Amino acid sequence: MAITDKQLIADLQAGIFKPVYLLTGEENYYIDVVSDHFENKVIDESMRDFDQTVVYGRDTSMAAVISDAKRYPMMSPVHLVLVKEAQDIDTKQWEQLVTYLEHPSEKGIIVFCYRHKKLDKRTAAYKSIDKYGCVYETPKVWDNQVPGWITNQVKSKGFTINEKAVYLIAESVGNELGKIANELGKLYPLLQPGEAITEELVEKQIGISKDYNVFELQKAIGRRDPVMCNRIINYFASNPKKNPIQQVLPILYSYFLKVMFYHQLENKSDAAKVLGCAPSFVQDYAVAASNYSLGKLATCIGYLYETDLRSKGVRNSGTVTDGELLKELIFKVIH
Repeated sequence: MAITDKQLIADLQAGIFKPVYLLTGEENYYIDVVSDHFENKVIDESMRDFDQTVVYGRDTSMAAVISDAKRYPMMSPVHLVLVKEAQDIDTKQWEQLVTYLEHPSEKGIIVFCYRHKKLDKRTAAYKSIDKYGCVYETPKVWDNQVPGWITNQVKSKGFTINEKAVYLIAESVGNELGKIANELGKLYPLLQPGEAITEELVEKQIGISKDYNVFELQKAIGRRDPVMCNRIINYFASNPKKNPIQQVLPILYSYFLKVMFYHQLENKSDAAKVLGCAPSFVQDYAVAASNYSLGKLATCIGYLYETDLRSKGVRNSGTVTDGELLKELIFKVIH
């Protein structure tokens, strides 16, 4: 049966175990959260050498996994077999699991961490796991959900975060939750319970400038402000490791799409929800929409595509730097 991460971990804490778990889906962060709980909380640390087996899909077989699961625990209630990168186990071998799950070990737990793709739900193996065990499919977090996720993540740790800091992190780090969680983890030890994360703290500890970042570049582009655009691009060019073009371009692509969405909204009062931003930031998109027609926005996306190709060496002899590519891109966009 399908289950949420909170329900699954609550069951484990209560000692309720299934013979097999399939952790899968598009968001690796949640797979890591549940997998880490299995690895570090189910078997007592002093007993893990005896009653816990951790293997990788590329280095094992389904027969070996099943054999480990049948081992009787020496000193723990169960023997745990954690299979990381389970998608690397040959597809044909998964059928062996069907026979095992008809009469599984009462003292064995198998946990499959199946990343980057999904086990075919039409297969007998998937249906058997769903029938006898637990399927946890991680939810996809979309770009417009990231700010809310950051706010809730910080709140769950006993702190708060202001709007500017939320969007500074969301726009600069992207939508990779694991990376965002790692960056937030740098801030928690510096705070007192209930204290707020500010953009100044983000700038100092994570290294994202509160004045010269992709978020501020978007606003400058929206206003068609060449002076501020050039200041930010020059800052990026002088700090290429902190502001790689491969990170900047996807964020600008998402920005132009959001401005296009705003253009086409019949009810502008829905803008914050649709765009995934705080209501106070909707005005920035309104300004951009007034300065860029739908046709111009489509042209800008074409410029982004061309710049992306050139940054990867297509139609670029290698003499043009990433900083120069960004300067050329922004010039075309705002003129």
